[in-house]
Amino acid sequence: MTDRIHRTDAEWGEHLTSEQFRVTRRGGTERAFSGEHWDRKDDGNYRCVCCGLSLFESADKFDSGTGWPSFHSPAAPGRVSERDDRKFFLRRTEAVCARCDAHLGHVFPDGPQPTGLRYCVNSASLKFESAEAAEAAPASAGEPTAEDHE
Repeated sequence: MTDRIHRTDAEWGEHLTSEQFRVTRRGGTERAFSGEHWDRKDDGNYRCVCCGLSLFESADKFDSGTGWPSFHSPAAPGRVSERDDRKFFLRRTEAVCARCDAHLGHVFPDGPQPTGLRYCVNSASLKFESAEAAEAAPASAGEPTAEDHE
C-alpha cells in the first residue's frame, strides 16, 4: 500500500465536483441507475476519483441488477478498507479507499464466486481508465504517489 493522503475539505473541494465531494467525503449515495459506470462494459481499471489509487478491475465487475457498479473483489489486497456503518438504523459494511478514506459504497455477502462478496460502489467515487489508455501510458506512469496529490 502506498502512503496515505490527507487533505482538508477545502482542498478536496478544489479537485472534486459537488457530487463527487458529497459521495466521497460526506458518505453520500447516488441514485441507482444514474451513475456513469453502472452499466459500463469496457475493459479497464477503476481508480479512486480523489487520489487515483487503482481500486477495481473490469474483469471483477458483474451486473448485480442494483443500478450501481458491482465488483466481487478489489484490484489488489489492501486497496479497499472496510468499516462498520450503522447509519439509518442499519448495520452495513462501508467500503472506503485505503489511501484517502474516500467513501466508495458498501460490501454485501451476496456476490458471485470466487469471493461471494458484492462491492456496491458509487460511480461518483470512481474514474475509469480504459485498457487502451493504460497501455498507451508511459512505463513510468504507474500508481500515483502522495506527492502527485499534494
